[in-house]
Amino acid sequence: MCRYWRGALLVVMASSSCALAQGMSSEEAVLRQELEVLKQRYEAQQNALMILEQRLRQLEGRTSEPAAPPAAPAAAPAAPAQPATQVARAEGGYGQTLRESSEPPPSVEALYQEASGFFGGGTFSIEPGLTYSYYDTRQLFLNGFLALDAIFLGNLGIDEIKANTFTLDLTGRYNLHQRWQFDVNLPLIYRRTTYQSAGAGGSTAQFSEKTVTGDPRLGDISFGVSYKFLDEAPGRPDAVASLRIKAPTGKEPYGIKFDRVSGNTNLSVPEDLPTGNGVWAISPGISLVKTLDPAVVFGNLSYTYHKTESFSDISTERNAKVPGKVDLGDYFQFGLGMAFALNERMSLSMSFSELISRSSRIKPQGGPWQKISGSDANAAYFNIGMTYAVNNDLTVVPSLSVGLTPDAPDFTFSLKFPYYF
Repeated sequence: MCRYWRGALLVVMASSSCALAQGMSSEEAVLRQELEVLKQRYEAQQNALMILEQRLRQLEGRTSEPAAPPAAPAAAPAAPAQPATQVARAEGGYGQTLRESSEPPPSVEALYQEASGFFGGGTFSIEPGLTYSYYDTRQLFLNGFLALDAIFLGNLGIDEIKANTFTLDLTGRYNLHQRWQFDVNLPLIYRRTTYQSAGAGGSTAQFSEKTVTGDPRLGDISFGVSYKFLDEAPGRPDAVASLRIKAPTGKEPYGIKFDRVSGNTNLSVPEDLPTGNGVWAISPGISLVKTLDPAVVFGNLSYTYHKTESFSDISTERNAKVPGKVDLGDYFQFGLGMAFALNERMSLSMSFSELISRSSRIKPQGGPWQKISGSDANAAYFNIGMTYAVNNDLTVVPSLSVGLTPDAPDFTFSLKFPYYF
């Protein structure tokens, strides 16, 4: 009988131990599940705090990235996949994301601004720049005016012309409500042109060379206004419309006299070099920018209209004065390209651009309109550029443009320094 009760007691104790173990296992599973939920909520809160802190700093006028807590680096990679980031990109466009999200590096913002021509990083910005252009041509059919803002030609019998142009310019911009942009550009131009001729009949014995320099002088001042009328969204790009007006503030090319070089009747050179076209110009245009991760693709199109102007003298002959009108050929220009952010600070861009101009005309007083032979042009360029964000206020933008057609300068190198306030 005792054995019976002892066995029963052992069975009861075993059953109690099993039930206790099962209860502890169930409680542990519940605790683990609650812990996992809390971890997920914590990561979501960390991401939300990073975005809110960035927006607060934007409102306080600071553009630096927020200092992340120790756990932030682990949560940061998940930020691009959050619905809030995707909604911001879809609703506000790429430009809006640059201003509100801590995700894009400064290099991406810099290349976006260069591609669109819309510098929305601050209320005010200035951009000093230096440009050098080299032009070597053997086309000798123009008649006393500035061709493509690069070289001044007259009615000459010359074999070759080499033109060097240095331009120091300053651009000031004002941004209103991240939609409107107003700017003004003031160029200071220095020209140095070498004229060469092998003489009449191609005789090398009569080879002559003459260099003409123009003192650094003010060029044609231009004013521009841009409006960002479309934000990027799935299936559409950012779009910026612009209107630019160029005033004839530089030295005009009309009425500059030509003198023959001693010992070579085939060579005549101008007494001075112009720094402007001498006529008013209006250029409407549009720029489009679309992000296709990891690249940014862009395109632009513009048309330039030149106002017909009257001048007291359009003759290149010494001791002659012929009043008349000048109708400088209008042209349109387009470009296509793409850019990549190489790292946090640096980006690289490549593009193709082309300018197609119609012929120019002159009308001496009392005479008919005369078409200037060889004044139409087709200038194509391959451009490669870089942006380097020194800090959140200063960017360095070097670029190289290589001419692909005889009408284009051989190459143009520029260095710009946009600075934001």
